[in-house]
Amino acid sequence: MIMLIKKLTMRVIEMPLKQPFYTHLETVSVRQAIIIEAEDEQGITGWGEASAFSTPWYTEETVQTEWHIIKDVLFPLLQGKTIDHPKDVHALFRTIRGNRMAKAGVECAIWDLYAKQQNKPLHELLGGTRTSIPAGGVAAGKTTADMIARIEALVQSGYERIKIKINPKTDRIMLTEIRRQFPDAPIMADANSAYRLQDIDQLKSLDEFKLLMIEQPFHVEDLWEHSKLQKQLNTAVCLDESIRSVHDAKCAIQMEACRIINVKFSRVGGLTEAVRIHDECKVARTGLWAGGMIEFGISRAHNVALASLPGFTIPGDIVSSNHYWEEDIIEPEILVENGRIQLSSKPGIGYDVNRKRLEIVGKEIYFI
Repeated sequence: MIMLIKKLTMRVIEMPLKQPFYTHLETVSVRQAIIIEAEDEQGITGWGEASAFSTPWYTEETVQTEWHIIKDVLFPLLQGKTIDHPKDVHALFRTIRGNRMAKAGVECAIWDLYAKQQNKPLHELLGGTRTSIPAGGVAAGKTTADMIARIEALVQSGYERIKIKINPKTDRIMLTEIRRQFPDAPIMADANSAYRLQDIDQLKSLDEFKLLMIEQPFHVEDLWEHSKLQKQLNTAVCLDESIRSVHDAKCAIQMEACRIINVKFSRVGGLTEAVRIHDECKVARTGLWAGGMIEFGISRAHNVALASLPGFTIPGDIVSSNHYWEEDIIEPEILVENGRIQLSSKPGIGYDVNRKRLEIVGKEIYFI
């Protein structure tokens, strides 16, 4: 079925988190994102979410840079175009360097639209094989006591994997207390590039805590340094920010820079590239899981669909809507029950967007 895009709309929305999200790089208390709406000639609407943060602490993109790129570059590229398949959008956007989160927001709206036109769930079109997915959560507390309380809440809610944030100043103290209270919990540690190669002995000492993985210990561009580290660690290294494309994934696998990859479709430019990374990891038998971006419901629904693919071996950062928000922008809200999220059989992302809620939390709107 050929898609002719009749109208493209984007909105900046903003909501406070129920509790702040702490890393050594940034504290997130209020979350903004850009919601993308793509409408065809029949009035069918697809939804996407551009998920950069308000400041460039995670990647170089921000909400402001996404707005510019989408408004002045990506929307004009799509306007009036006939699209045979969402992969065509990925190919069209390859003429623009970088700006992967902006691209992902627009491309995912086209994926949702395409799935609705086909009257099929998005997860089915992506190649998903699961009827439910295991959920993991992030306990990003400010202090050890705060972290313990957040872990307890996630464990009580049945999450199958818990991620904590670490840094060189407090890692051992915090992990000692966590393991004292949760000796058998499936814990992974995310460093967000807090360490350097000279910290290798300190990182090696964390082997005793039997972590599932240590995520992104070194800088984004330090593949070679990660390779040196992985050869000396018993614990698996996981790469997140370092993996921006299937090319990066291939390099990391060939260099033995990690044993696990965290794929965020927003970080790699959309679902098309995320599926390619999935396929590469599946062939190489590299561990894989779907990372979260403190998303609103639209992006989270896309992530649920992606995580249904068979190569995802570890529970992703996909929590219930009410973990972060008093009220999400989708209906029904995403729910984790007994540690799992059931996949919707409805066409597209499987959730309806609450337009009244969008109006309440909306800050700015633009359409062509």
